[in-house]
Amino acid sequence: MDIIRDTKPQKRKRTVWIVGGVVLVAAGAFGVSRLPNAAPPVDRATTWVDTVQRGTMVRQIRGPGTLIPEDARLITAVTNGRVEEIALLPGAEVQAGDVILRMSNPDVDLQLLQAQTQLSQAQSTLFQLRANLRTQELQQEGAIATLEAQLAAAQRDYDTNRRLYDTNPDLVARQELDRTRDAVNEMETRLRVESQRLEVMQETQSDQLAAQQLQVDRLQETVTFNQDRLASLVVRAPSNGLLAPLEVPLQVGQYVTSGQQLARIVVPGRLKAEIRIPQTQVQDIAVGQIALVDTRSDTIEGRVTRIDPAVRGGSVTIDVALPLPLPASARPDLTVDGNVVIDRLEDVIYMGRPTFGQANGRISIFRLTPDGQYAERVTVELGASSVNDIEVRSGLQPGDVVILTDMAQWDNFDRVRLR
Repeated sequence: MDIIRDTKPQKRKRTVWIVGGVVLVAAGAFGVSRLPNAAPPVDRATTWVDTVQRGTMVRQIRGPGTLIPEDARLITAVTNGRVEEIALLPGAEVQAGDVILRMSNPDVDLQLLQAQTQLSQAQSTLFQLRANLRTQELQQEGAIATLEAQLAAAQRDYDTNRRLYDTNPDLVARQELDRTRDAVNEMETRLRVESQRLEVMQETQSDQLAAQQLQVDRLQETVTFNQDRLASLVVRAPSNGLLAPLEVPLQVGQYVTSGQQLARIVVPGRLKAEIRIPQTQVQDIAVGQIALVDTRSDTIEGRVTRIDPAVRGGSVTIDVALPLPLPASARPDLTVDGNVVIDRLEDVIYMGRPTFGQANGRISIFRLTPDGQYAERVTVELGASSVNDIEVRSGLQPGDVVILTDMAQWDNFDRVRLR
C-alpha cells in the first residue's frame, strides 16, 4: 500500500537557509561599508617627489629665446637683376671685398651708356663754351686796343689844331678844330662803351661757365649712380664675418627686385640673447638683472640690457648681453632657454614647484609618511613662485617629502600606498 510522506518540513528548512544566507550577505555588506576606504596603490616610479627645504630661494622667470648677432650686416639688392652665380654659401667665412654672388641686368648697362653719352656731350659743350667766351673776350680786348689807338691819334690831331689855332687862327679853320674835337669825343665814348661791354662779358662769362659746369656735374652724378648700380650687381662682403643663412634662400636664375635680401653677414663672436617672457610676468623684469642662458650644452650668465615696450604674441622680448669669450655651443640663431633672476628670498621654506597650483594659492598635496610606504593628503598654503621652486607658507615643514606629480585621479582618497 502507498505511504503518504509529509514534504512541508523540508521546504521550511530550505527557506530558513535561504533567508539566513541573505541576512549574512547583507550584514557583511553593511559591515564593509562601515569600514574606512582602503589606500589605493600608486606606482612609485611614476611619481615625482621632492624634499621641503629651508634656506635661500632664488626667484626666476623662464622664457624661450634665440641667440642673435650683435653685429650683423644685411645686404639688399640696389637694383633689379637676375642671379647668375652664387659664389659663397651660408656658413662660409668672408673677408671684406669677397664676391658673394653675381647678377645681371641689361637695362642698367644701357642706362649707364646713355648717361655717359650725355656727359660727354655736356663736357664738349663746356669746352666749346669756354673757348668761345675766351675768343670773344680777346676780340673785345682787341677792339678796345684799336679804339685806344684811334683815340690817341684823334687827341693828337685835336691838340695840334688847338695849338695852331691859339697861335694864329688863320692857320687852322675853326671848323677843322671842332671836327677834331668831335672825333676825340666820339673815340672816348666808343672806348667807354666797348670797355663796359668787356666788363659785362667778363661778368657773365663765369655765370655761363658755372651753369654749364653744373650740368656736367649733374650728369657726372648720374653716371656715377649708374656705375654704382652696375657694380652692385656683383655683391661683395662689406666686412669680415660669417655668411648667415637667409629666411628665403636664393637660387641661380632667380629674379630679385630692389630692396630684396641678398645676404647677411654676422660676427660670430658677438652674440646676444633675445628671450620671450610671458606678458603676465614681465612686470618683474628690470634692466641690469642677471639672466642665465641655457644652450643645452652650456649655461651663460648675462645681464638684461633692454625690454621691448610692445607685446607680441602674448610675450615681451628682452635683450640679454652675453660676456666674451662665448662657449663653442653658442652660435647665431641657436634656440635657447633664458632664466632671469628677479629676487632672492632669504630663510624661507620652499619645495620643488608642483605641476599644479599657482603662487599665493592653496593646494592639497600628498606627503609621504616617515616609513615611505604611504602618502597622506595635506593642505598647503603657497607663496612666491620661481621656475623650479615655490615658497611654502604653511602646511609643511623642512624635511617633509611630498609628491609633486599631479594626483588628480586620487582626489577621492586621502591616503595612497606606494608600491
